[in-house]
Amino acid sequence: MYSHTHVKEIENVLILQGGGSLGAFACGVCKTFAKKDIKFDIIAGTSIGAINGAITAGSKNENPQKDLEDFWIEIAESSYNIIPDIFSFDYDYQNNKINYKKSSSASINAAVFGVPKFFVPRWFNWNMYRYNALNDYTMLPSHWTYIYDNTLLEKTLEKYIDFKKLSPDAKPNNINNNDNSNNTIRLIISAVDVLSAEPLIFDSYKTQIQMKHLLATIGYPQYGFPWIEVNDGVYAWDGALLSNTPIREVMLASPSNDKNIFVIENYPKKIDKLPSNMSEVQSRAKDIMFTDKDQSLGKMSKLITRHIRLIETLYDIFEEYDHSKIDKDIIKYIEKEHKLLVEKYGAKILKIKRISRENNETPYSLQNADFSVNAIKELIIQGENKALESLN
Repeated sequence: MYSHTHVKEIENVLILQGGGSLGAFACGVCKTFAKKDIKFDIIAGTSIGAINGAITAGSKNENPQKDLEDFWIEIAESSYNIIPDIFSFDYDYQNNKINYKKSSSASINAAVFGVPKFFVPRWFNWNMYRYNALNDYTMLPSHWTYIYDNTLLEKTLEKYIDFKKLSPDAKPNNINNNDNSNNTIRLIISAVDVLSAEPLIFDSYKTQIQMKHLLATIGYPQYGFPWIEVNDGVYAWDGALLSNTPIREVMLASPSNDKNIFVIENYPKKIDKLPSNMSEVQSRAKDIMFTDKDQSLGKMSKLITRHIRLIETLYDIFEEYDHSKIDKDIIKYIEKEHKLLVEKYGAKILKIKRISRENNETPYSLQNADFSVNAIKELIIQGENKALESLN
């Protein structure tokens, strides 16, 4: 007899948000997870979260957190520091005094000059200015559909990712597995179809994750990144346009096993005080735009869990009941629906643990484009410390 106390397999899931340079925060969190020997069955992400996830799940070494940190430091060390920081005076109305204020120009440097190990603006990429075979002057700015060429990221990622680990052949219990298949992490990354606005999910248990999928998932149009053709006639943009926290995508991809979910939030949900100027207003608006929109998912999951437990209890009673008094078609229907709803789609979210980045004292809207070495190192350290606080 099927018992409603039946224990399902439990999966540890890591959810990685997008957020440009703020993704370095997740690097620090992952370092702490490694120190605490916390392992994951599934890693899901979009935008820079997908890049972090691909390096972690597909690391060429046995020390993925080191690869992740090396990646971020390499990116940061390639950034330019041509335009100097801006110094100004700011009046503090609460304390009635004038403060000397320093504003970082790292984001402006990235916007104007690019970050060579990640992206370069088209005005510095002379190879793109050419008259093509179709007699089409698409290189003229009036016909641009993107500003930055992010294909430079390919060479950087090739140093860190073994794409064989991000394929269905690497799935546990697959006859093509090698000896380390038990360490395989399932990677799920998201994008959106430019033409249909439908979500695009790339699951390493079903699809060979390739470089084009990673470039697609970081193709955020508002920041001037291009779409990528992932299949014939299918053009993909950054999945953060639909959801920056792909929890639903995980539940749809793995609907039968119960979940413990860890969410690394690059954009904080809560702040302590209202913004004090327009720069802080834009920063807070971006927090809200990209923060986790799945708060209701936890409540819905609890409700679904109650329904499942009720179904399991009623099914136990049904199993003990005299079936001779029940129509055979009804019996078949009950057994079929039970198998489908409880066994195949009965995943429960057992807990959701969130680890959130804190904004600095003077947040500004372009802080997700600050790839300076100091900013990246500070984010990594904050991630380590926040994870320790949360886990303790």
